[in-house]
Amino acid sequence: MKYICLGYIDEKIFEGSTESERENFVDRCFAYDEELKRTGHYAGGEALQPGMNAATLRIQNGKVTVTDGPYAETKEQIDGIMMLEADDLNHAIQLISKHPSLALSKGGGSWEIRPAADLNAMIEESRKRRSAKKETVR
Repeated sequence: MKYICLGYIDEKIFEGSTESERENFVDRCFAYDEELKRTGHYAGGEALQPGMNAATLRIQNGKVTVTDGPYAETKEQIDGIMMLEADDLNHAIQLISKHPSLALSKGGGSWEIRPAADLNAMIEESRKRRSAKKETVR
């Protein structure tokens, strides 16, 4: 089963680390990612640029508004996403609990793990409804 893992980091803590601490942290994280790939548990993922490069969209008064930066005003910002192949949620928790980012010097790292939703049936039902609507319009 696929699990989507959202990695969070306190960017100020990371930036406040020494160059040696940052390099050690990054090297340990990439080494663990390679281990997940080697064992067949890594199903994909991407790191994200800092939150200051984000844009958040909302509907306000019927119009789309764009705000610079992330939506949440929190210390931790989403830093990346990873997709895991795991037997169940407990297995996904075990895998992520070994990720070195949780041990970021001075704290500041966390992960949120959610099972991926299988939308295939919902997509097919939507196609059928949209197709039926097109048929009645003709």
